[in-house]
Amino acid sequence: MNKSVTQVLENTAKKFPDKTMFVSKDESITYKDFVIESKKIGSFLLEKNLNKENVIIFIDKTINALKAMFGSMQAGSCYVVVDVTSPKERLEKIIDTSKPKAIITDKKNFEKCKELHDTIYILEDIDIQINQQALDDCLKNMISTDPIYILFTSGSTGVPKGSVICHNSVIEYAKAICDTFDINEDTIFGSQTPFYFSMSILDIFATVYSGATFNIIPKMYFSFPVKLMEYLNEHKINTIYWVPSALNIVANLKTLDVIKPEYLTKILFAGEAMPNKQLNIWRKALPNAMYANLFGPTEITDTCTYYIVNRDFKDDESLPIGVAFNNCDVFALKEDNTLALADEVGELVVRGSFLGLGYYNNPEKTKEAFVQNPLNKSYPELIYRTGDLVKLNEYNEYLYLGRKDFQIKHMGYRIELGEIETNIGAIDKVLSCACVYDAKKDNIVLFYTADGLEEEDLIKEYDKKLLEYMRPNRLIRLDRMPSNANGKIDRVKLKEMVSE
Repeated sequence: MNKSVTQVLENTAKKFPDKTMFVSKDESITYKDFVIESKKIGSFLLEKNLNKENVIIFIDKTINALKAMFGSMQAGSCYVVVDVTSPKERLEKIIDTSKPKAIITDKKNFEKCKELHDTIYILEDIDIQINQQALDDCLKNMISTDPIYILFTSGSTGVPKGSVICHNSVIEYAKAICDTFDINEDTIFGSQTPFYFSMSILDIFATVYSGATFNIIPKMYFSFPVKLMEYLNEHKINTIYWVPSALNIVANLKTLDVIKPEYLTKILFAGEAMPNKQLNIWRKALPNAMYANLFGPTEITDTCTYYIVNRDFKDDESLPIGVAFNNCDVFALKEDNTLALADEVGELVVRGSFLGLGYYNNPEKTKEAFVQNPLNKSYPELIYRTGDLVKLNEYNEYLYLGRKDFQIKHMGYRIELGEIETNIGAIDKVLSCACVYDAKKDNIVLFYTADGLEEEDLIKEYDKKLLEYMRPNRLIRLDRMPSNANGKIDRVKLKEMVSE
């Protein structure tokens, strides 16, 4: 039995030692060499007494970042990948919550992070002999439910929430993905999502599990769809797992009329709703490809349901989110905690091996979301309440209806509107603010009242605090915030104002 992802990696490397594992525009590495590099980093971390400690990875989306991630696993540590472009304030919150013992960065990013922590190691300077005995001892003393990473998402209090995921969950998820979509040694992934986003878990670890090849597509190519398609063809990429926004750009600019991805046979997507208008353009251009809609939150490794598109849809229809993966179970609970039956709306909940361990250093939020299964009165059984409203269709597939709370999905990212409000509300001269999500236009709308603060100055201030995908798309200044009978901000009224 594999209790660690590093064991899965070694087993795969023995089968395909000289096969390219990871490749980018400028470099590549084989399975054999990647194991060696990760073991060097793991040996270094163990020498620094960083076994079972948290380690921040402050490196761009590169093969070096992957080396650092797997090096931390070799040491039995728990890695936290962060966005190197994050505002300092957000990084400090993540560090304050995760309390890492060290940061691993590279020469390129050292200046950016040198004020964040007292202990920083530069990846290029790590070049020591592998201490196999120390690595073996480390593996012997670990169990499959030890954490592998903490992935931080937006938090409603303004503090990012860190989902803790263990080795077993990642292994079981990778196995389910490979079995469901026939991912194997002939698969060549074209990676779009950043490593601090849960969608990256699928193609990274399905690669490790199956012996596939993982190609890091340069981010700039997603702004130039023709070049993007040329890149897919040049590298013979046959499988992609992208957010719908990336697929939509290709469809909207009619790129597929100019050039088609010649080798692409599997097109997976998740993170936000995939509109059928754009999907139908893809399906017409590549009718023999397999298309699959995946759905799920960071808290259960990546996704819990999938729908392989097997029938035609009108442009104004919604795609189902489908059924649960093998060794994962989902169902819907009504407000009274009873099972939602056919055509009844309920909150999607998840149980099984994909479940995370909870939120790091946040017992209150953990207790709210990871709860006893109300349908099971006989023994302890945790489920995760997703906050997503769903119902079954006539095919016994789940349909996604929307969020139960303020959490939204925007540009492929799960965002708590409360975090945006907390950060903007803290800006000098802002008196009050509230965010509303305009689902039709996929816009975050900020309502605010302020004392002598110009709009352009407000934008400059919140740009320092918020990640790009969390920044409001539209600003509306009010003389006074509407309030309801309870004295709270009347968000229903604000939503009405957005639609006027």
